[in-house]
Amino acid sequence: MAAGLPPGGASPGVDEDQGGLRAALSGLTTRGRSFLAAGIAAGICAYALGQSDLLRVGMLLAVLPLVCVGVLHRTRYRVAGSRRLSPARVPAGSEARVHLRMDNVSRLPTGLLMLQDRVPYVLGPRPRFVLDRVEAGGRREVSYRVRSDLRGRYPLGPLQLRLSDPFGMCELTRSFSAYDTLTVIPRTEPLPPVRLAGEAAGYGDGRQRSLALAGEDDVIPRGYRHGDDLRRVHWRSTARYGELMVRREEQPQRARCTVLLDTRRIAFQGAGPDSAFEWAVSGAASALVHMLERGFSVRLLTDTGSTVPGDGSSGFAGATQDSADSAGLMMDTLAVVGHSDGAGLSPSYDVLRGGNEGLLIAFFGDLDEEQAAVAARMRQRSNAAVAFVTDSAAWVDGEPESAEATERLRMLREAGWTVLQARPGTKLADLWRQAGREHTSNTPGKTGGWS
Repeated sequence: MAAGLPPGGASPGVDEDQGGLRAALSGLTTRGRSFLAAGIAAGICAYALGQSDLLRVGMLLAVLPLVCVGVLHRTRYRVAGSRRLSPARVPAGSEARVHLRMDNVSRLPTGLLMLQDRVPYVLGPRPRFVLDRVEAGGRREVSYRVRSDLRGRYPLGPLQLRLSDPFGMCELTRSFSAYDTLTVIPRTEPLPPVRLAGEAAGYGDGRQRSLALAGEDDVIPRGYRHGDDLRRVHWRSTARYGELMVRREEQPQRARCTVLLDTRRIAFQGAGPDSAFEWAVSGAASALVHMLERGFSVRLLTDTGSTVPGDGSSGFAGATQDSADSAGLMMDTLAVVGHSDGAGLSPSYDVLRGGNEGLLIAFFGDLDEEQAAVAARMRQRSNAAVAFVTDSAAWVDGEPESAEATERLRMLREAGWTVLQARPGTKLADLWRQAGREHTSNTPGKTGGWS
């Protein structure tokens, strides 16, 4: 954020002398208004009593604040301000530091400046600083910390300067126009590497190998490059094309992972940082980061059918995008995700119907019989599927698992899901380990896995 600031200037469309002077008069402090009122009262009494000395005192009291207003109105400082966030994206419950810098770009030194930055109340109290006289061409740097337990995107600014005369008779506030945004992302929990047997090899390190040939006659050769292994020379193609040709290498492919987040309003009860919905959002963020770190191509899918990063690269991030950028994009989405008004999971199922979806990790709220059936059909579109299910009754009232919730979990398990129930105080890392143990015990004799 950078801008020039000429104190005493007027807003667009307002006459500078009239509008600026009117604003300066409105900036009279309590002291200035008291002096002005006392001066007027003394003048009236002097006129009524015929006391010339009292009239001079009244004139002095009334003129002093008016002179301060005029001087402050005519004062023309030119300063530039900048703001830097460190970092600009911070997990909920962690602190970020905001660095402010003021540069005096005029040829005259400034007087006493009071600096104030606007911040939302959830980030803490509004920071205020007093800057001493800034010499011509000089600069001042200050900083403050902000912290929020609630995820979201919070505007910082605009920056305000408050000018005051030496007698404290008048104060004028001038604002910069630019502001910055602090993104508070969900808390993430480091997840342990586990092995989950699946139907697709390669999940252990997030990579699969796609052979370039199915037989000797299906070879697609390419020209020889310096450093190629001579054992890969394809002599038949070399004779055909008249130049040295080699067999194409196996093409590495990243295994896919879809993280499904249920955001239906009817599926979650309660609110606040300790609610079931916030646990699900934090769990989805942890799973996304973990799978990207393991080399998977990952996408975020919600019950509404929207995907992040989008339609590019078949909707998955990681294969053609930098993992850090992909994680940041999905984290920014989770920072502002809220409840949807949808009643079912069908839109997300429609997205998954495309075919091989790789690994599916879902965070569900309350499921009725119909939505449990939809979730069960999702399993057919993935090589392996893990579901973390929250029960609103347990999160809000602390009640034990109901018979209906038990039946929904059974439906998912029979469909092939590895199902874990998340209760208040449960750590995702513990459920993650349990998921690996349960799936391995349920699928004996299979190799490969995800981590």
